Amino acid sequence: MADTDVSIPITVGSLITEGETLFSVNTLYYGHGTLDAWDEAVYLLFYALNLGPATERDVLTATVSDADAGKIRALFKRRVTERIPAAYLTSEAWFCGLSFYVDERVIIPRSPISQLILDQFKPWLTTTPRRILDLCAGSGCIGISCAYAFPDAQVTLTDISADALEVAAFNRRAHGLEAQIDICQSDLFGELENQCFDLIVSNPPYVSAPEYVSMPAEYRHEPELALRSGHDGLAFTRRLLAQAHRFLHADGLLAVEVGNSAETLQNMFPSVPFMWVEFSEGDGGVFVLSQAQLQENCHFFL
Repeated sequence: MADTDVSIPITVGSLITEGETLFSVNTLYYGHGTLDAWDEAVYLLFYALNLGPATERDVLTATVSDADAGKIRALFKRRVTERIPAAYLTSEAWFCGLSFYVDERVIIPRSPISQLILDQFKPWLTTTPRRILDLCAGSGCIGISCAYAFPDAQVTLTDISADALEVAAFNRRAHGLEAQIDICQSDLFGELENQCFDLIVSNPPYVSAPEYVSMPAEYRHEPELALRSGHDGLAFTRRLLAQAHRFLHADGLLAVEVGNSAETLQNMFPSVPFMWVEFSEGDGGVFVLSQAQLQENCHFFL
C-alpha cells in the first residue's frame, strides 16, 4: 500500500515563528510600537486574522487556511523588502490603550507621553485642565487621549501639516469626539493668538540633521517634517519655549518630548529648571515646565 501524503497543518504559532525567523535574519528595526521580531510577527498576523490584542495563547495551535497564510506571508514579505513599519501596513497604531488610524502622512504614535496622560500629568499638573492644546498633533493621538483622560476639557489639535490634520480629523471622528476637540492648522502658535490653555502637550520634531542621516530605513516612510528640526534638532523647541508662557494660564503646564536631544537641550540652557520625567519602563526625553518657569526663563530662548 502506498504511503498517504499527509501535509503538516499551518498553525498560528508556526506562522509567527516563520515571521520571527524572517525578520531576524533580515535585521529589521523595531521602534514603532513593537519590541522585537516575535512581537512584530504577532502584530501583523493578528491584524491579518482580525484577532484582538487580548487573544488567549491557545490560539497558537489554531489552524490557518492556505488563503490566510498567503495573506500573512505577503505582509511579512512587504515588511522585509520595503522596510515599511508594521503600523503602516495595518493602518493602525495603539496609544494609551486606544486604536488610531495612521498612514505615511503622520509619524507612528510611540511617545512616552502616553504614561503622563494615563497618570493625568500628576504630580506636575495641580488643577484639572479646562483647555488643552496638542501642538504638532500629527495623528491626534496625544490630544485625543487627553480628551479621554479629562472628559470635561476642551482640546485643540494643531499641526503645520494639512495632510496630518486630515488624519487627526479622521481619528477624532472615529472616537466620536467632534464636540470636545477642535482642529486648527497652525505653525506653532501662529493661529492661536489671544488663546490660553491650562495644559500644552507637544511631541514636536526633534531629530538633528546628523542623526536623521543615520536613522534606520523604516524612518524614511515617516514624514521628514515631523522628525527633523534644524541642524541640532531643537529649532522648533526653542521657538516653543520662547513663546509658550503667553499661551498658558498662570497655573498652566507645558510637557514636551525631545527624545535623544534632551542632553543637548539641557546643556544649551543649563540655568533653565527643566523637570525631566522618569518613566517606569526606562523611556525618557520628556520635560515639563510651569508657566511661571517659562515666563522667568523665556529670554534665554530668544
